[in-house]
Amino acid sequence: MATKLQPLGDRVVVKPIPKEDVTKGGIVLPDTAKEKPQEGKVLAVGPGKMTDDGKRIAMDVKVGDVVLYAKYGGTEVKEDDEELIILRESDILAKKG
Repeated sequence: MATKLQPLGDRVVVKPIPKEDVTKGGIVLPDTAKEKPQEGKVLAVGPGKMTDDGKRIAMDVKVGDVVLYAKYGGTEVKEDDEELIILRESDILAKKG
């Protein structure tokens, strides 16, 4: 899925990957009991942060990466009825290999 959003600086557009609705014990979780997703797929990446001397720092993530991010990091946006999150690269905790 491509996005029309083009992030600026060190920002990244991520599509959250929802967690399973059923626990390992077989209990179905209602929407109110679910935690916010902390895992998502990178849809768009900004050009990178600009240093004080005018050099650009390359981003460590790329489109298609699956990342883990801070629980309450970023800004939630809606595009074409899809929930997306715009994060700073510093809000990304890890990439899944």
